[in-house]
Amino acid sequence: MTDLPVRIEITEEGPREGFQIEKGPIATADKIALIDALSAAHPPRMQIVSFVSPKLVPGWADAEAVAAGFTPRPGIAYTALWFNAQGLSRALAFRDRLSITGSITFAASEAFSRKNLNRGHAEQMAAQRALIATCRSAGVPVERIALQAAFGCNYAGDVEVAQAMAVLEDAMALAAEEGCAITKVTLADTMGWADPLHIERLVGAVRERWPNLAVALHLHDTRGLGIANALAGLRMGVAMFDAAVGGLGGCPFAGQPGAPGNIATEELVFLAHEMGIETGIDLDALLEAAALAERIVGRRLPSNLLHGGSLTRFRKAA
Repeated sequence: MTDLPVRIEITEEGPREGFQIEKGPIATADKIALIDALSAAHPPRMQIVSFVSPKLVPGWADAEAVAAGFTPRPGIAYTALWFNAQGLSRALAFRDRLSITGSITFAASEAFSRKNLNRGHAEQMAAQRALIATCRSAGVPVERIALQAAFGCNYAGDVEVAQAMAVLEDAMALAAEEGCAITKVTLADTMGWADPLHIERLVGAVRERWPNLAVALHLHDTRGLGIANALAGLRMGVAMFDAAVGGLGGCPFAGQPGAPGNIATEELVFLAHEMGIETGIDLDALLEAAALAERIVGRRLPSNLLHGGSLTRFRKAA
């Protein structure tokens, strides 16, 4: 265990992650309304849209309209997701509103790579090399490696630390060959297989191998261990996390329909604040956005804090 971070950076992924998996169509105006409500809570980064195939992810067929329609606020970096040159080209059309940076993406599970990206590891290596070249020609920096299914896979079972590290070694070697200055690695528990001890082992292995790399965690709450895993990350000194307002989202290619999505942003913020860790996020405004998200999707979201509320009014009354 290392010292707790004084401040953490949370990337709000509720809009992008959440709306890709909802069964019913979500109106473009509602997507924009949620983004603007979340902006009022002032997260430092927010992933708001996904430039992917509308055939595979119909929930983001209106990506351009959403990217054009939200109201940017100073001090917030608004980002997008894409996986290929076509997606990057669509994102670049909004370069004046979006923060465009590239990532090298792999899955620790070959089976999930084929399910999610329709490519095995070797094919993904070639695809990422081509995408790096596209980013370079567009002046887009590639500074991050994202490792999906870093802790386990619904199709292939447990992912051992050595297996995840081997894929990261390949990714780092590719980055070095292509001249990419990697500063950050995101470890994604895409299907909710992690536990606190596994978090400690993999984060520790990455830190030992690449001590200068920042580590971020993208945690799903599929089996109820999401916030426990976040706490394990905090105790390891991890200072960057992805989260989704209300616990929205989930992976559409995980083979587990209806599973809870990312850890709820408001629960992570609450945990951090209770521990004396700064986030820069307005919890009350965030809870209002979570309530809006629940109304938009028309179902009860899994966030306990959304329904239980913070301790503010109780402390004032005591």
